[in-house]
This record gives sequence, structure tokens and C-alpha cells, in this order.
Amino acid sequence: MCVHIFALLPLLWLFYAVPKGLLGGDPVKELIHYLGLGGLRLLLLSLLITPLVKKFKLGPLIKLRRPLGLWCFTWVSLHFAAWMGLDLALMWGLIGEELVKRTYIVVGFIAWLILLALAITSIPVLMRTMGKRWRQLHRGVYWVAVLACLHFYWSVKSGWVEPAVYAAIALVLLWPRKRNMVPW
Repeated sequence: MCVHIFALLPLLWLFYAVPKGLLGGDPVKELIHYLGLGGLRLLLLSLLITPLVKKFKLGPLIKLRRPLGLWCFTWVSLHFAAWMGLDLALMWGLIGEELVKRTYIVVGFIAWLILLALAITSIPVLMRTMGKRWRQLHRGVYWVAVLACLHFYWSVKSGWVEPAVYAAIALVLLWPRKRNMVPW
């Protein structure tokens, strides 16, 4: 329950911040950035669970991975929807052009597609049905972390420090798992 409150409260804050004009001079850009950053934070938190469980023998924490992952997907989907709906006004031709033309958007879209597959297969019946293939598919989350950090770095117009900090955190979390990062 705490995970849901933790992930939902920052979204609810937007219902206060947007009408009050608290998102600055370019609220659409800030909203898109806020949602993307929230998704990245939830992704990194979900990747932190396994090392915490192993290091400190906190077995019950493992139950937090699934809700954190699903909330990550929710935030990233809202990030994607805000970009398409608010920034590009759902002009499908323009969305298609941007998806092909801009590398950071291609990388972000691929990360979202992987998250979509992970979210769909997080249903318990599919987990059982897929067996060992489920684990292999869900190791794709490691590639999502890499792609998300690239997307963030390439999307910022100025300042590389914030994306570099998130990339460093991802590197620390992914390094012990490098053998599990199958090239698909």
C-alpha cells in the first residue's frame, strides 16, 4: 500500500501544480520532464530492491518490485502520452516524423515498448505460463535502464550533470547484473 501512495502522491501533486501555474514558463516541457524523471526514479528504485534483499536479507521487500515496475510503466506511459498529446497535439504525422527523425525519441520509444511487454506479462497467469522465458523477458528491464538514461542524456538541451548522475546510479545497479543482460 505504501508503494502505491509513494508513486501516486507526486502525480496527484500535478492536479494542484498545473492550475496554479507552478510548472514554470514552459509547463508542457516541465510536465513531460517531470513524468519522465518520475518514471526513471521508479525504474531505478525497482532495480535497487534485489541488491537490498540480498545484502540485508530483507526478503519481504521483493514484493515491492512488481508494483514499482508497474508504476514505472504508468509514469513513463504518461510521459509518452503528454509528449504526444500536449507537445505534438496528437498530430499523428508529426509524431511519426519525430519518432523516426530524433534518436532520443526512438530510444525512448524502444524503452517504452519493452516496458509495455513487461507490464503485460506481469499478470500472474502469464508469469506461470511463460515459465523460464518470463525471467528472460523481464531481464529486459536492464536494457530499459540503459535506454532510459540515453534518452534522458540525449533529450536535454543543456546540462549533462543530472542525466550523468542517473546514468551513474544505473551503472552501479546494473554492473553486478551484467551477465544477465542477454543481448536478446
